[in-house]
Amino acid sequence: MSVEFNHTIVLSRDREKSAHFLAQILGLEVGEPAGVFLPVETANGVTLDFATVETDIPTQHYAFLVSEEEFDGVLARLLKAEVPIQADPHGKHPGRINRNDGGHGVYFLDPAGHGLEVITRPYGSDPASELNGVTEEVPARG
Repeated sequence: MSVEFNHTIVLSRDREKSAHFLAQILGLEVGEPAGVFLPVETANGVTLDFATVETDIPTQHYAFLVSEEEFDGVLARLLKAEVPIQADPHGKHPGRINRNDGGHGVYFLDPAGHGLEVITRPYGSDPASELNGVTEEVPARG
């Protein structure tokens, strides 16, 4: 049997708000509630099960691999929703995207404070790319 990642639980203060935020930004759909969980399923069958909790929520990081075309849609939805973006996980390049491995990448926070990342190339897929470490400004919409 091959090992595949199937699902994870994403803690939030409001499962509806967090699940719908992620689904809207990534162009996915929110599934039917399953007990305390509200699922969002990705194209490869991995489900993020959102749950509302009343305790401190440790910040988690979730990265999503998309096509270049899908990235453009994600970025447009982030900008339209006025979600602050950055090119790196430490916030050193706000309002920018990265070009690592010859692709595109962006970081942003969800309503629960989790760090989300959308990339078009897996890490290390092109270690010789001249674009590694390059960031690009995203034009303000107006």
